[in-house]
Order: sequence, then C-alpha cells, then structure tokens
Amino acid sequence: MYDFQFQTVSRIISGLGSIEELRTILTEQRCQKVLLVTDNGMLQQQLHLPLLEILEHLHLPYVIYADVIADPPEQIVHAAIEFAIQEQVDTVIGFGGGSSLDVAKLIAVLAHPDQQQKLSDLYGINQAKPPRLPLILVPTTAGTGSEVTPISIVMTGETTKMGIVAPVLYADVAILDATFTQSLPAHITAATGIDAMVHAIEAYTSKIKKNLYADMLAKQALRLLNQNLKLVLEDGSNLQARQNMLNGSMFAGQAFANAPVGAVHALAYPLGGHFHISHGHSNALVLAEVLKFNAPHTKHLYAELMTWMDPYSTGCTDGLCDLFIDHMQNHLDRSGLTLKLNALNVPEHAIAQLAQDAMLQTRLLQNNPRDLTQRDAEQIYQAIYA
Repeated sequence: MYDFQFQTVSRIISGLGSIEELRTILTEQRCQKVLLVTDNGMLQQQLHLPLLEILEHLHLPYVIYADVIADPPEQIVHAAIEFAIQEQVDTVIGFGGGSSLDVAKLIAVLAHPDQQQKLSDLYGINQAKPPRLPLILVPTTAGTGSEVTPISIVMTGETTKMGIVAPVLYADVAILDATFTQSLPAHITAATGIDAMVHAIEAYTSKIKKNLYADMLAKQALRLLNQNLKLVLEDGSNLQARQNMLNGSMFAGQAFANAPVGAVHALAYPLGGHFHISHGHSNALVLAEVLKFNAPHTKHLYAELMTWMDPYSTGCTDGLCDLFIDHMQNHLDRSGLTLKLNALNVPEHAIAQLAQDAMLQTRLLQNNPRDLTQRDAEQIYQAIYA
C-alpha cells in the first residue's frame, strides 16, 4: 500500500508580492516574446498591469490573448493556438482562473514550432506529448489548483466536456500571490473555495491512486481551507487568509493531480455543460449528497479528516463521519451559494439527461470509492432539486 508515484510542478513561488519573482524567472529563461493568456475580466479590472510593468521593465516584447471564457470551447483553444503561432511567441504566461490556466497549458504544447500533435489528439490520459514552450502559471482564484495540475478541461460540444491529462501540462513555474485575489466577489470566493475543498476530500478518498504523499497534501489543504474560507468571506481584504486559501488550493491541486477526483466532479460536469453553472458552484451543489452516498465506504476516512480539521472533535467513527458531513454542509450553508437546482432554473425533467451524461465521465467515476449507477446519479440530482 506504500508504493506510489508522485509528480508536480518543479518550482512553486508563494507569498504576497511574489509576482516580482517573475522578473528573475523571465531573465533566466532568456525568452524573446511572451504571450499572456487571460480573460477580458482581468483586463477590465486591470489586474494584469503588474505583469505588464515587469515585461516592459525587461524590454520584453509581449502580446495578450484575452478571449478565454469559462468552460472554454474547442474553438477558443484553436483560436488561441493559432494566435500564438502567428505571433511566434516562445514563452506562455497563464494569468487568471482555471480556464485561462488550462488554455495556457494547451497553447504551450500546441504552439511549439516542433509539435506535430493537434488538439483532437490530446484527449484522454497521457496522449499529449512534448515538446512545449516554457510555461508560467499565475492563479487569480483559490480553487481549481490548475497551476499545479497536468490537466486541461475543454468543452468538446454544446454540453460535453473532456479532459486532457498528461505530465507535459505541468508548468515550469507556479506563482501564488494573493494580491490578485483580493478583488474577487464573495460568490466566486465561496465557489472556488468549496471547489478546492472538494479536491482535497476526493483525493483523500480516491479509489485507485490514493497514496501517502497525496494524503499529506490533502489534509494540509483541507485544514487551511477550513480555517480560512470563513475568514475571507467575512473580510475579503484579509490578504493573509487569502494567501492561505491559495496555498490550500495549491496543495489540493497537487493531491488530486496524483490521486484523482471522483463522483462530485462527475456529477458537476453536466450541470456546467447544460446550464452553465460555474464549476465550483456545481461541485457545491452535489457535494453533500455525494458525501452521504460514499459514506458507507469512506466513513473511516471522513472521520480522519474531521479530526484533522478539528483535533478537539471526538466520537466513534460513525459519529465523526456524520460530524464531517455536517461540517461540510455548514460551509455550504454559509457560502451564500444557491444550493437547489430549481432555484437555478434547472427543469426537473433534465435530471435523467444529467444522470446519463454523468455516467459518461468514466475517467472520474473509476476513482470514486463507491460504484455509482445512473439510478444513483438520478437520486442525487433529485435530492438537490428542491
């Protein structure tokens, strides 16, 4: 049970103001032209200006691709790759939420002048191959952990998502600077924080690749996220709490990159695909019911997580398991997120289609500690309907 493999980003820089380290990184890499990948919201809020100041101070030519949207479709990825090729960039910086970071990873691979693959070749596990351009990722939300994962998620149809998972997607450097997260509205802070907690929980209970190293990271992540989510929701200007959230999200990302997530994500994906509910919000919707569903197979693990989050919690395994589920429900209740499907204009007749689509997420469902059928999925969606 102690045999495992573990991979992660080779260099992580974390701390308030740590974006200044970008000067040294770009100087060391001797890059000639930089592509900044982000979204229009970042430009409108001018959050990208500190990065541009660094590039201009170094007299480095740069271009910006800012057409990334949440749940990026294939056409956005294709357009971004074509833009990078035309501009002949040799370094990619992803700046923003998970979608911007995911697109930046794919650009870095597919815009390399010696790369022979195309996007359609990459879907699945270990299909994407080197080479790639140098890649630096700077998250502006504390949730996806994308800055330290080898995963990119792409909308492949109007309602369907697929994952690209391969070591070549690990960045060269991840920079975690909470000064970029302080302007996040409360609902995004809540949704991304819950997303990160789900990553930690599902990594700790992952069926196939659960391991000691990922367990260590998942527990540390959950402790940080549990302690600080309430603080940042009460006071969004609390930069130390926001830095703790970024670190917790990063630890959770490292954990689930090596001990993959399960049914929460599998059930969340169709909600995003069909109804454009954000990924973190979708995870929040199904979290409590999936915890209850998995509990017969994971009660000892939930009990361990409960005592890790709160060393003063006591009781038998069953009691601690129930306390853990209640504790997570409290986080959901305090989040301010809408937690019923009918209140999000999801029609009840859509439940059958949602369940059917969830069953297509075999990459995720194989990791769930309890086998989940289409009927089980329907019952979970029904439980959160009204």
